[in-house]
This record gives sequence, structure tokens and C-alpha cells, in this order.
Amino acid sequence: MSTITEKLIKKAERDPRNMYGRDAYSIDLKDYDIAQSALFHTNTFWSFFDRMRKEAPVHFCPDSMENGPYWSVTKYKDIMEVESRPDLYSSEDGGVSIRRRMEKVDRPSFISMDEPEHGKQRIAVQGVVAPSNLAVLEPIIRERCASILDSLPLNETFNWVDKVSIELTTQMLATLFDFPFEERSKLTYWSDIATSNPDIDGMVSSDEERERILWEECLPAFTKLWNERVNAEPSFDLISMLAHGENTRNMDPATFLGNLTLLIVGGNDTTRNSISGSVLALNEFPDQYDKLRANPDLVTTLVPEIIRWQTPLTHMARTALVDTTLGGKQINKGDRVVMWYVSGNRDEEMIDQPYEFIIDRKKPRQHLSFGFGIHRCMGNRLAEMQLRVIWEEILKRFDKIEVVGTPERNKSTFIKGFSNLPVRLHPVNK
Repeated sequence: MSTITEKLIKKAERDPRNMYGRDAYSIDLKDYDIAQSALFHTNTFWSFFDRMRKEAPVHFCPDSMENGPYWSVTKYKDIMEVESRPDLYSSEDGGVSIRRRMEKVDRPSFISMDEPEHGKQRIAVQGVVAPSNLAVLEPIIRERCASILDSLPLNETFNWVDKVSIELTTQMLATLFDFPFEERSKLTYWSDIATSNPDIDGMVSSDEERERILWEECLPAFTKLWNERVNAEPSFDLISMLAHGENTRNMDPATFLGNLTLLIVGGNDTTRNSISGSVLALNEFPDQYDKLRANPDLVTTLVPEIIRWQTPLTHMARTALVDTTLGGKQINKGDRVVMWYVSGNRDEEMIDQPYEFIIDRKKPRQHLSFGFGIHRCMGNRLAEMQLRVIWEEILKRFDKIEVVGTPERNKSTFIKGFSNLPVRLHPVNK
């Protein structure tokens, strides 16, 4: 157990509101505070969400350990209702993660904007994931997947997260930004910094240090690229699109940095953790791995099941603009409302056998991992394509990717993923 993990768990256990290590039914529902980092780092939150969906699907926590007061929305249909009503629930007033309101962060991005400004800024970069551009990107992704997989060590244990998941998504990010390829590791670093929590993960010592790194390292690097692209002909990379976009070319530095960190995190964390999660899921459900090996065409339905199963972003938050009701509960203007996608994706009323990993589901895209409505993930088809291509290439080379140790999970309540997944490769017998 790492030093950070020990500190995290000891800190949780000292607080009377701690839920880590406790039975879901040993705590009164009125005392539930589901957004505790120790629960997510240890992957022990599931039974609490199960009880909430049954007994308190819209639940109020008046005084949380880490995040202030908030409502938890845990059922699929209720989450869809919040997503569908941007007129009632704002992304702009308080940001979109449960921690955002507790931080002094001045990095507005289009995901934390309401209409009409949200749509104006989002449309500037949406072309990068247009079907025509995805068709151009697919052979690039396939070539890079092949190169990464062919470079992996055989007959030894290694960290899949580092060697494959991070490397592939970082290479893809560098391509989307047309960022200097030899410096691409900076993108992963800045992504991790942007989502770091100084109280939890140990990456930075304070919120101020995190912001200093982004403002003094990330922003100048991208400003240099912006200045080069704004004076050149428009091209099909994200910086050029922002520099030439009618609604984004006059962005102030704070908004530019906000949109950068959004695009970096969105293009990095979600896909990288789904790639890692897919390997773990197929090891936990070996019958499904057998089914996939017997019929590689099932990759098509495997991909959305991976994304549902992993749910790489656990939640998104909104702030009520007016007094309203949700699930029979009174929500007051200014209340924080957290949509727990990770719970909605295990809702038995909407998803058959939600705790089973089933690679040939009848409705594989019935999940909440990409969100819904105006803020639905812009890069969803790119993420699916990367997962499809990596698994098509894996199946050509390896009979099995065997998980040989305990995965180490993120310490975040926002990004559900892995820092270490020890594996050994079993090549296909030719």
C-alpha cells in the first residue's frame, strides 16, 4: 500500500462521517456522503450506490467531508432529466465537478458554460471529430497501435497503463493538437495536474501550485503554438481551429487555458482508463474473453460495453438555477446537484444484469458514460474508434493479456481509472 493511500485511508477513518470500510446498511441514509475519495480509490462504493438507488435515489448530503453540501442523483432516468434541462441546471454556476466550487479556479471552458456561449465555443473545435476527419485519423491510430503493441516485452510483467494506455492516448493528443511529438509526455503531465487534488493524490502540494504549473508551463507552450497558427492558413488541428474560430479567436488567456485543459483531459483520461479497464474486465469475466477470441467481430459491441462498465468519468455536477423538484425532492436555487454516471450505469431498471460484463449486449450503447444533451461528450466517436482499433490489433497478436497483480486505482472521485495494471502477454500461436 502506497504512502498516499495510507494517508488517505487514515484521514478518512478519523472523520466521523467516514464510510470507507463500513457496511452500506450500518449507516443511516441521512448520514451518507458518497463523494469520499477513499471509497473510489478502493473501489468500495458500489453497495452504497445500490442502496441509494433503492431507498434514496435523489439524496441530500448537508455536510460532506470534502465537498460541501450536495445532492446525489443516482438513477438513470433522473440523471437524464437533469441532463435534459440546462434551463434548470447550470454548468456555469459552480463548474462541473463536485470539487470545482471548493476551488478558486479561474479557467472557464465551454463544458462549464451555459448557452449560448457554450455552443459558440464548442462548435469551433467540433470539426476535429467530424466523420471525415475520423476517417483520416483511423489509419494513423492503427499504425500507432501496431507500433506500441509490437514494442511490448514478452515473458515479463509490465504496467499496461504506462506502456499502452497512456502512450496511445498521448500520441493521439499530440496529433489532435499538432503538438511537438517529442514533447508529448507534457500533455499527459498537464492532464494529470489539471485534475489533481492536493489533499488526495500528492501530485501537487496545493491548489495554488496546480494553477501555477498550468499558467506558467502549459499556457505559454500553447500560446506559442497559437501565435504560429493564427498567422498561418487554417488547418485541421485544435489550436488552429481555436485560433481561427469566429467565437474563439479573441479568447482571453483564462478561457484559452480552460478550453485547453478541458480538451487535454477529455482526450486523455477517459480513453486511457477505458483501455486499461477493458483488459481488467476481460480478465474478471474470462467467459467473455473466450467469446471475443472465438468471434473477433464482437469488438463492435465490446467497445460500448467497456465504456459503460468502466465509466471513466464518475459524475458531472450542475447548480440549480431555480427552485424545482427532482425525484419527488425539493431542490432549491443554488443547490449543487451531482449526477453519478457510475451509479446510473448500474441501474437495474434500465440495464439488464448491470453488474455483468457482457460483450454482445442487445443495446450496448444504452449507457451514460458520455453524458447526454448539449454537453454530451464531443469526442465519443473518436474514443470508440481508438478502443475498437486497439482491440482489433490486440486480437491479431495476443491470445491473452493476463492481469497478474492487483490494479492500483486513481484516488479521484471524478476520474475513475488506474495508475498501475500489471500484466503479462500470451502471444497468439502461429
